[in-house]
Amino acid sequence: MRKKRIMLIGPAGSGKTSLANVINGISGPARRTQNMVYGKRTLDVPGVYLESPWMHKHIIGAAQDASHVLMLVNQSSCRECYPPGFAKAFRVPVIGVITGSGDRPDHDGWCTRQLKKTGVSEPCYHVNLGDGTGLDDLMEVLKEI
Repeated sequence: MRKKRIMLIGPAGSGKTSLANVINGISGPARRTQNMVYGKRTLDVPGVYLESPWMHKHIIGAAQDASHVLMLVNQSSCRECYPPGFAKAFRVPVIGVITGSGDRPDHDGWCTRQLKKTGVSEPCYHVNLGDGTGLDDLMEVLKEI
């Protein structure tokens, strides 16, 4: 039986690899990934997979190895990155994460609406990877997995 991992998906620059490093307990700078990276506890999906509609089937297929899916939205970037209802394609629980919290508080409602339109149910977790704000709440939820 395969080991189930936490899948992280989101647009380029949303902090997927940095968050994966925190979850896996790896310190050091994050590197750009061009392929799916299977970590100790995570599956890091490159942003280009999400940005290319013909790659969505690969994300859904890779979710077979996932216990949960984290869908990330960057608060400092206001662009649609998920198709409507995309979270409903997964058979595992989907958790919404808003990264860069505090950078642009005026975009918080927009990020939450985008995750809801995608099919993510509340609560959405606000995380700032720069100063660690909100990581404790998210890690508490992930610890239960």
